[in-house]
Amino acid sequence: MKKISNVFWFTVAIVLVFLIFGVVAPNRFENTTTNIQAFITSTFGWYYLILVSILVIFCVFLIFSPVGSIRLGKQDELPTLSNISWFAMLFSAGMGIGLVFWGAAEPLSHYMNPPISEGQTVEGYREAMRYTFFHWGFHAWAIYASVALALAYFQFRKGEPGLISSTLKPVLGEKAMDGQLGTIVDVLAVFATVVGVATTLGFGAAQINGGLTFLFDIPNNFLIQLIIIIIVTVLYMISAWSGLGKGIKYLSNTNMVLAALLFLLMFIVGPTILYLNMFTDTLGRYLSNLINMSFRIAPLIKNQRDWINNWTIFYWAWWISWSPFVGIFIARVSKGRTIREFIIGVLLLPALVSFLWFTIFGTSAIEVQNSGVDIAKFPTEQILFAMFNEFPWSILLSIVAIFLVTIFFITSADSATFVLGMQTTFGSLTPPNIVKLTWGILQSVVALILLYSGGLTGLQNALIIAALPFSFLIVIMVVSLYRSLVKEKKELGLYHKPKPRKK
Repeated sequence: MKKISNVFWFTVAIVLVFLIFGVVAPNRFENTTTNIQAFITSTFGWYYLILVSILVIFCVFLIFSPVGSIRLGKQDELPTLSNISWFAMLFSAGMGIGLVFWGAAEPLSHYMNPPISEGQTVEGYREAMRYTFFHWGFHAWAIYASVALALAYFQFRKGEPGLISSTLKPVLGEKAMDGQLGTIVDVLAVFATVVGVATTLGFGAAQINGGLTFLFDIPNNFLIQLIIIIIVTVLYMISAWSGLGKGIKYLSNTNMVLAALLFLLMFIVGPTILYLNMFTDTLGRYLSNLINMSFRIAPLIKNQRDWINNWTIFYWAWWISWSPFVGIFIARVSKGRTIREFIIGVLLLPALVSFLWFTIFGTSAIEVQNSGVDIAKFPTEQILFAMFNEFPWSILLSIVAIFLVTIFFITSADSATFVLGMQTTFGSLTPPNIVKLTWGILQSVVALILLYSGGLTGLQNALIIAALPFSFLIVIMVVSLYRSLVKEKKELGLYHKPKPRKK
């Protein structure tokens, strides 16, 4: 037990208080989180929009900067994972369940209730797809990339422990980060991770339940979700016990195969040419409207501001609350890559895959709705399966989707147990299994309490609340990373070489 830090005990205590409140007074818990969430979105919405936009600019700057050639490790060190395995692991950890859960539901929701236009119109269709790209595109991955890069740089380049507190030393000082302030920082990061992952596990359990209800008429209630989470918890703890190189790697690769299979099946049975046209058109509209969408907060139009609070601010909070977990995990598997290679891999490729995914499933859902079949009436977790029901091979598509959500569930929780273990054992790359087991059980229990006390609304409230304090740490992390990179740039003499003048 000597390897276990105070961060473990403090965070476990906070989580237990959180759980007791949710069990003893679920209604009061829901009301409290709803009030706090409303205050945060109405007061700090502008801050979220500006912060995340700055992170996108920062990542693009690093791609073209001379410091992009700096390697995350020794300068002659090569990556330990192949590009395919690396991409599969970062993508599975980063967005897996979310893509399947929201793939059809979000574009359809935006189509029925667009951010600006009238619902169920051509312009509403365009807005629905464009804003879905926006929520799952460069901004989301810029948050992950910024946090992950800071962690990887200080851990593998500077030899610091793989802790959030270690990345803040150039700004807050080594003495402070090695003391009580550093412990507070790491407790905050671990708590944000627990809530962020638990929320996603709640979404996963709800969608597995939704699929079983739609296909086999199994009840859609808390008891079934409890059984699902218990079964999946056992599975991901077995995977976590086997270690990063075995369980997570193999499951991540399986995820990519299943996701590709589901994608190709829909591409074949659906309106293929329309998919290609919608992807091209939406990508162009997304890029041409990127600045406007990035800073749009609609302060003078209440219903549009409410839409932004419920969707854009929620997503930015979701990505921020997930960033310590995903950042640490991506950093762990990215040793040996250059900063430029890292940013391109983390920022651009996953965003492109997300765009393709939402084009297929979002377009399909809207086209089914337009055909006269009202799938928008179904609960969010059942919309994907209701859509499949209108296509050939519907049972096969639904079964593949359920398996995909289940394995994404396992890989997300599996990765999180490793990251939480690492964060609470002084940054150890091989945390004890007992620590991983503890965190595995706790994050599943938190997911259950959130589902029990407030359903999907409770999950969303918890996310937004947990994200705000950690967002302040992200600001310091970026400043700290920039200072250190500028210093190393001078030491290595990394400057743009002027072009020779023509004689």
